[in-house]
Amino acid sequence: MDFQSQKLYVPKHNKKRLNQDQVRLLERSFNANKKLEPELKLHLANQLGVPTRQVAIWYQNKRARWKTQSLELDYNTLQLRLENALSEKRRLEKDVKYLHAELRKAQEMMFAMNNQRENNHQYQHQLPFVSCNSTGSSEGGSSSFHEDNVHDHEVLQIDELYACLIGVDRSTWS
Repeated sequence: MDFQSQKLYVPKHNKKRLNQDQVRLLERSFNANKKLEPELKLHLANQLGVPTRQVAIWYQNKRARWKTQSLELDYNTLQLRLENALSEKRRLEKDVKYLHAELRKAQEMMFAMNNQRENNHQYQHQLPFVSCNSTGSSEGGSSSFHEDNVHDHEVLQIDELYACLIGVDRSTWS
């Protein structure tokens, strides 16, 4: 095949590149209407002096870029929310570990008190009563335990024990 017999490709439309003003007008139009209606397409083509097909293709390409950007923004938003949720999960897991340790301490104290009560009850028929004196604010303070000999029916309540552990006055609880 020689070059003379081969037809050269000649575009049917003389498509020109859009200038900045034309692109700005299309951008404003796109921001107002994401979907290109036939009347708007004809109006924009006449206003810009380009074929309607060029306006339609520009809108199609712009919509595809806009969807991609929108998906990227959605992804970034979800990624940030995931990171925040994972951070909160780690914080809560630390809180749970701390509370388990506190519970273990309270259980050990209760066990020790029961053992001491049984020992005292067998030998002295009296129960040592553990009371708590708390100093400081509800933000945290120091707690101390005192043993007093009292009758069997006076046993330290669990919530009072917990109040002693965390260093607050139980009477401030709602």
